Amino acid sequence: MRNLVPPISLYPRPVAPSAYTRLTRFALWALAAIVVTGVSVRLTGSGLGCEDWPTCSEDRFVADLEYHAMVEFVNRLFTGVVAVAVIAAVLGSWRRRPRRVDLIALSLGLVAGVLAQVGLGALLVKTELDPRFTMGHFLLSMVLLWNAAVLDVRARHDIEAPGTTGSPDGSTPAERRGDAMARLMPWAVLAVGGVLLVTGTLVTGAGPHAGDTRAERLPLLVREVTRIHSIVALALLGMVVWTWWRLRAADSAGHVRMGRIAMLLVVQGVVGYTQYFTGVPVLLVGVHVTLASITWIAIVKAAHDPAVTAASSPRLNSAANVGAAAAP
Repeated sequence: MRNLVPPISLYPRPVAPSAYTRLTRFALWALAAIVVTGVSVRLTGSGLGCEDWPTCSEDRFVADLEYHAMVEFVNRLFTGVVAVAVIAAVLGSWRRRPRRVDLIALSLGLVAGVLAQVGLGALLVKTELDPRFTMGHFLLSMVLLWNAAVLDVRARHDIEAPGTTGSPDGSTPAERRGDAMARLMPWAVLAVGGVLLVTGTLVTGAGPHAGDTRAERLPLLVREVTRIHSIVALALLGMVVWTWWRLRAADSAGHVRMGRIAMLLVVQGVVGYTQYFTGVPVLLVGVHVTLASITWIAIVKAAHDPAVTAASSPRLNSAANVGAAAAP
């Protein structure tokens, strides 16, 4: 007898590329949001509001109606939203037509990252907020944002076939070397941006906001690690401004992204110096970390955006503009 019950499937129909981009954007901003909720746990001193894992306490899964416990518990619950977003990204990549192996691999990377975060979060609680695990927890979140941002960018752009050798546009070797420099700079910005995140976690690990009064601090002078963090930030801003100028001179649309990153870094600098000279107030620290996540996403997207990394010489862009003007 024929089975009349239809099979259950979360994605019974193929997923169009435009629909899949909505799933990747959902995953990206869910992962960014949980960074903010995690920071709120630390800044409110609620890091050990739930003293056990995976339950909140030894005999209770749900937190008691107590401030610190509820802050930590809500952050844990939001992990469920992240899990749904990541699962949707994985299933969507599998059902997307045309199917692309790179999108499937990147979406599975999100799964691995979330599972690693769960394990690291458990260790964080068990070690009573050891600052080294706190740093690792945040940096792993930044790796996840990197993964999600690349997935989002690639889902919005077709992967171009490798270009042919030679120079059909007639550009000189010097021009091509200049173009190569413009293409490499977003990657250099990405590398220095990563260094900036690491130095920022050192400042946090040595600073006053430990997440709980029982948590230890890194044996570092806040003034010294803050100075290093500031130097890296200024170097990054200089690199971004230089890259923006080169891309703008090459008539590349990528200069818009770099301009936004430069503005974000300026705002970050203002917030950072203000919080340092005003005693590191909780609200400004939260704003600083939130902006750091947004800036990191922008830097990652710039490094992987064809509009930025495919910067060409003025001669090539002039030819492209002439062709576009002549098109009907």
